[in-house]
Amino acid sequence: MDPWNPNQYEKFLHEREQPFLDLVALIRRQPGMRIVDLGCGTGRLTRRLHERLQAAATLGLDRSPRMLAVANQECATDGVRFDERDIATFPAEGEQFDLVFSNAALHWIDDHARVFERLASALASGGQIAVQMPAMHADVSQVTATELAREEPFRSALKGWRFPQAVLMPEQYAHLLFRLGFPEPSVRLIVYPHVLGGPEEVVEWVKGTVLAEYSRHLPDGLFDAFVDEYKRRLLERLERIRPFLFPFKRILIWGQRC
Repeated sequence: MDPWNPNQYEKFLHEREQPFLDLVALIRRQPGMRIVDLGCGTGRLTRRLHERLQAAATLGLDRSPRMLAVANQECATDGVRFDERDIATFPAEGEQFDLVFSNAALHWIDDHARVFERLASALASGGQIAVQMPAMHADVSQVTATELAREEPFRSALKGWRFPQAVLMPEQYAHLLFRLGFPEPSVRLIVYPHVLGGPEEVVEWVKGTVLAEYSRHLPDGLFDAFVDEYKRRLLERLERIRPFLFPFKRILIWGQRC
């Protein structure tokens, strides 16, 4: 089952775009770049990346057929193409790019030391890496889901699966990139102040990301019960104010190989 819903994900399109723009601003544009976008989603930002950098060729990879259906219909063009692939298996043998880019996707994959080693192996000489990931594992919006998943009947239904908590501390990424041959890594932790209509909109936000992964591992009826109980508990913990500030932490990572 493909749990990713393009319409749900893009309910907060503006809020999801700003970190992308900040990440792109870190990239050093070079002529004729070959780019791969890992976890490209609907492809809209992939195409913007291609156009902003005036790239020669851009490949978007994602494992969601529903997201890629939108990407191929609305965003595929000369120089931009999309393939269905689990980004945890990237790169394929012999693949080389001038820029390995990923916007809000690598936090789904465990063992980031190994992940970034693989990303670096796919870079041509002088290639760049640019990655953005949420750093929200300690936020009440994720802690509430984690706690609920440990309770029955959800615990048994999940059969040992746990939501990945792969994101490292910012300084660890700086050390990691430096060891991999990036002499001047740039790592930034930024808090984006998302102003929502009310606390209930936090649930709608999480439905488009974290809860989508829970839906992959829970039967439909039980997932509905999970969301209902999650919403009840989360709203008990959030301030009942309008408008509502949802401070969202993200890590932006950039580096260029020698």
